[in-house]
Amino acid sequence: MSASSTSSTSSASSTASTAPASPAAPANPFAAHVGKHPGEPNIMEPALISDPVKGYGALREQGPVVRGRFVDDSPVWFVTRFDDVRAVLRDQRFVNNPAHSRGGTDENPLSRLLDTMGLPQEFRPYLLGSILNNDAPDHTRLRRLVSRAFTARKITDLRPRVAQIADDLLARLPEHAEDGVVDLIQHFAYPLPITVICELVGIPEADRPQWRDWSADLVSLEPDGIGRALPAIVDHVHELIRERRGALTDDLLSELIRTHDDDGGRLSDVEMVTMVLTLVIAGHETTAHLIGNGTAALLTHPDQLALLKSDPGLLPRAVHELMRWCGPVQATQLRYASEDIDLAGTPVRKGEAVQLSLVAANFDPRHYDDPERLDLTRHPAGQAENHVGFGHGMHYCLGATLARQEGEVALGKLLAHYPDVSLAVEADRLERAPLPGTWRLTSLPLRL
Repeated sequence: MSASSTSSTSSASSTASTAPASPAAPANPFAAHVGKHPGEPNIMEPALISDPVKGYGALREQGPVVRGRFVDDSPVWFVTRFDDVRAVLRDQRFVNNPAHSRGGTDENPLSRLLDTMGLPQEFRPYLLGSILNNDAPDHTRLRRLVSRAFTARKITDLRPRVAQIADDLLARLPEHAEDGVVDLIQHFAYPLPITVICELVGIPEADRPQWRDWSADLVSLEPDGIGRALPAIVDHVHELIRERRGALTDDLLSELIRTHDDDGGRLSDVEMVTMVLTLVIAGHETTAHLIGNGTAALLTHPDQLALLKSDPGLLPRAVHELMRWCGPVQATQLRYASEDIDLAGTPVRKGEAVQLSLVAANFDPRHYDDPERLDLTRHPAGQAENHVGFGHGMHYCLGATLARQEGEVALGKLLAHYPDVSLAVEADRLERAPLPGTWRLTSLPLRL
């Protein structure tokens, strides 16, 4: 989400100028729904994908709650303003599992999506039963089982290892250069977090490149990719569990096996596999793109880059601002009203879906002064998080502390190793994956 290459005082419209102006719609069955309901924006619309700051910003100024359509053409309420997004995120009347909003009588909309994609029934529980799709008490139970691996102390203790991995990857970057150009996404932004989370969970080194391919397939919204990746992941994790039972260690996978074997009522077999899948995919995908997006933003804002170089102590505040300004996750998954609710003056009926626009909230001028400006000093040091890039409330990102640390280490180490690093292409030639609700560079060509 880089803006002007000469100033940090860019407008929302110029923010989009660093990405292709109109990326092609994804090659999937959902693009055909765009335009079916005039006046009800579809999340797959090119205008919302190519320039989400401008597109969702227009919806935000239209109203705090706007009627629209989800990828499958189902109706949804877009919630766009900072205070309202935060309010919904902490309001437990909005649930992640639609069965909890409809008395368990209606089919899960995610099941309908999986029908469209042709995913076999036996693999659906590994997506539908994710901690991301659960509410209390199941969400609380599952979160408690893994939260010990993500405490502030654990993450602090992990920092030297993160730094070592970053140093090793950065030292090898010149080996990957072609004509003096290296892709930071492929050779640093992805390998760093996937190595960290795989070591934490217990995924063998030889299997990690395959996880990156599976991850790309799962987030693609393409039926063939999802149908190929999910069964392969499930089989792979089951095999890892069988192998690890014979030689338990101190990784998270071993801890989950102990919990399952000691008391199967606390963690089922499907839940154990699903937890590994969720942690590994979520634990590297978003962080990789935070590093990529953040690097691109700094390299197209020389004043902010110079500020960070002169004061590396700004890194924690800088990562917060980058998460606000070019965070990789720009919308939450759907939430459902468990009762009739008045939301910012709009009546939302029991069972109706809401989509929270994080990008609209993070650029809300009601909350931020000059929100389009990238300002690494915007967030006061040591203060409560002043953005919704990691969510809020009971579903706040479990790995946020780790992601922030990895972002700090990655950016700090990159600038220390290569203080003269620069983009190898014009900013407006950087390519993104045309996926709704995300900001993901497909590559980041740099000259070191």
